[in-house]
Amino acid sequence: MADLKTAPAASAMDAPPPAVAVKARPEGGIRRHWRLYAAISPFYLLFLCFGLIPAGFSLFLAFQRWDGLGNMEYAGLSQFRYLLTDTQFWDALGNTLVIWAMGTFPMLVIALISAVMLNSAVRLKRVYRFAYFVPSVTSVVAVAIIFGSIFSTSFGMVNAVLKAIGVSEVAWLNEPWGIKVAVAALMTWQWTGYNAIIYLAGLQTIPSELYEAAKVDGAGPVKTFFKITVPMMRPVILFTVVVSTITGLQSFSESQVLLGANNGGSTFSGGPEHAGQTVVLYFFQQTFDNNDFGYGAAIAWAIFLIVVVFSIINWRLVQRRERD
Repeated sequence: MADLKTAPAASAMDAPPPAVAVKARPEGGIRRHWRLYAAISPFYLLFLCFGLIPAGFSLFLAFQRWDGLGNMEYAGLSQFRYLLTDTQFWDALGNTLVIWAMGTFPMLVIALISAVMLNSAVRLKRVYRFAYFVPSVTSVVAVAIIFGSIFSTSFGMVNAVLKAIGVSEVAWLNEPWGIKVAVAALMTWQWTGYNAIIYLAGLQTIPSELYEAAKVDGAGPVKTFFKITVPMMRPVILFTVVVSTITGLQSFSESQVLLGANNGGSTFSGGPEHAGQTVVLYFFQQTFDNNDFGYGAAIAWAIFLIVVVFSIINWRLVQRRERD
């Protein structure tokens, strides 16, 4: 009897331990998927050659004095210290912010209204979308030449309209504020259609039931726009604000081409009293007109920091609005 009682226990003790599952290691992750890595490698190689290496060299160059041909001379932080006291740089930054504000906010308002009209269009939707998007893919140089003729003092279309309604002509490209208005108008025309297409994509995600319920409650088009469309489009609007801010702070070709023949000597001074000189245009002038590559690199990094600061501010605003 004792043997019978102890037998099961003995057999349980003698049983082998349960097997533990061991995960098999992947055999050579990179070697196994080398074809996929090879397929995406051209992008990273190009980014390394034309992105990271030039950016790193420009940071090194910001601490040097170099005219592009001779030997480099270490300058330390002297160029950044001079940048803080360079009144022309701060004037160019002020011009950039004014032109950005004059061009961005009207552009976004017109783009949103245009998108609402496109969304409610019944016929020829694709034609309208194509027509709105064309300016954003048109050459900036060609557009600037056309706008130079439109804002010309002698035979410009704008002055012709002003003269027809009894208003005196304005020397748009020879007055500080006239220059800013012309550059801002060019930027508005160029990017309104692009943002309108983005808004149109956002409008098509809004449920139609909301508009039907508002119509049943007796809400008109204006009230529907401000109570339904704008709140539902808030993330898209804030996205376009961020992108337009980054683009506007880096404006260059508009002033360069539009004011290139009206600057009193220097090819890149931004017109009379430097009224159209943006920070990127000032960087280009110092680097390639004055052959001061070290100071130009310092200006470029200052522009980068300014864009980063504005991007962070816009991002924080986006996060705060989404939490609210």
